[in-house]
Amino acid sequence: MTVMTLRNTLGFSRLGIAATRKLGSAVIRNRAKRLVRELFRHADVPASLDIVVIPRSDMLDADFRTLESEFRYALRRAGRPARPGR
Repeated sequence: MTVMTLRNTLGFSRLGIAATRKLGSAVIRNRAKRLVRELFRHADVPASLDIVVIPRSDMLDADFRTLESEFRYALRRAGRPARPGR
């Protein structure tokens, strides 16, 4: 999955999921979206963060614990300040 984040000024976090038809049929896209929503619920998401997740087909075959650790890792990386020159 690809995770993109951006700070907001709302005081709460928001989640957006971009599951395109390239991923598969409606059933597969909906399953991927359900997985991402569950990851969002289980993660300790920092306040005031907009998160957009683009699910990949590999995600559907992965173990939930693996997905959870990867999602948390992506959120930790989002909290770091950007390196100069990027």
